[in-house]
Amino acid sequence: MSASTTTKTPSVLGSKDRLKTAIAAGVGTSVENYDFIAYGTAAALYFGPAFFPSEDPLVSTLLAFATLAVGFVMRPLGGAIGGYLGDKHGRKPVLVAAMLVMGGATFSIGLMPTYDQIGVAAPIILTAIRMVQGLAFGAEWGGAITMAYEHAPWHRRGMFAAIPQSGNPLGIALASGMFALSANLEGDWAWRLPFLLSAILVIVALVVRSRLSESPEFQEAQATGKVEKNPFLATIRNDWKGILRVISLRVVESFAYYSTATYLLNYISEQDPSLRPVALTAITVASVIAIGVTFLAGSLTDVVGRRPIYIGASTAVILFAFPMYLLTNDGQPLLVALAFIIGIGLIHASLTGNQGSLLTEQFRTSTRTSGASLGYQLAAAIGGFAPFLAAALVGVLGWPGAALLYLLAGVVGLIGILATRETWGPDERARVRALVEAEKSEASPSARR
Repeated sequence: MSASTTTKTPSVLGSKDRLKTAIAAGVGTSVENYDFIAYGTAAALYFGPAFFPSEDPLVSTLLAFATLAVGFVMRPLGGAIGGYLGDKHGRKPVLVAAMLVMGGATFSIGLMPTYDQIGVAAPIILTAIRMVQGLAFGAEWGGAITMAYEHAPWHRRGMFAAIPQSGNPLGIALASGMFALSANLEGDWAWRLPFLLSAILVIVALVVRSRLSESPEFQEAQATGKVEKNPFLATIRNDWKGILRVISLRVVESFAYYSTATYLLNYISEQDPSLRPVALTAITVASVIAIGVTFLAGSLTDVVGRRPIYIGASTAVILFAFPMYLLTNDGQPLLVALAFIIGIGLIHASLTGNQGSLLTEQFRTSTRTSGASLGYQLAAAIGGFAPFLAAALVGVLGWPGAALLYLLAGVVGLIGILATRETWGPDERARVRALVEAEKSEASPSARR
């Protein structure tokens, strides 16, 4: 019997695995973010002297951050590879493979010999592992989002796609908490333990993801011969406008996060080192708040559409640019914490909660993973330079320079969303509600009598 005769048209009510798939995607996304953020934390606190010893501490720190940047540079390549494989061979294999590769790379960092033990080979190997991390992280997002989106009920795709997005702040909170707990350990164990313990999270995520069913929309495309021979080239050729839209929409979110969680943290620590614990705690608290706000924002898009939420959040970035620094300049702990909670817990989370559905809806099924992944990860590579650009502008203009950069990112995002058509407007919502009610009626016991 051919595939076309055994594969059903996807239900508007979603697959029977819709909730399990979304949760599994969220678990995996949280682990991927734990692994990626753990490296950034270790680079800031430990990797300079451990792998890049120098008489000048600044040189050690800069070299450690250089390996951090390598991960961002590799993410677009990972997105391109993961997107191609996801659109060509299925979403599920990419999810499992990305998790396995990321988990292996992260665990390996926990076992790494330092410069004192093997010399110059240590930073070279560490950089290579970081490149692998970037590839895996780049391949992860598109598969996770498309699986959650394509398994979901059509009228609740914003909510279901926000579940894996909620894994982003969860992973950040877990990584921050783990490094806080291990900070009092002696010697290298302060940074090795968080990497080694990540293996537990990876195993759990792998078990959950390996039991998922393939995306029903991909199965239909495969059965009807609508799978692209080369999804990457098809995306570049036919969907380049969608990629540019995704980049503009993602840049505001990426800059908003790294300008706050990375540069603002550095700015506050330099102004008053005693505020560093306050800022770190505030980032953790803001990340926990962001879990709920991300899910709420995604759910709201199912009610009011995708554009209103994104317009509001991008506008909030513009309006918060200067108040964010005014709140922190006086060094009041409560105001410092408030800046992070607003910037990360509310504004940034509102953007990420919307992206799961908004960005995937810029592409058709056959190129969805490729297009969304490529645009998303290219913007991430750009956003990785936000702290560097902010520091450079502050050197010329003082703190208003960093505020202007944050404001500019908000303007880019606002222009991007205003130039993007609504993918879930009143007409689409009414049409899908009618389909949902019709399918429910057909499935009811009275309809079968």
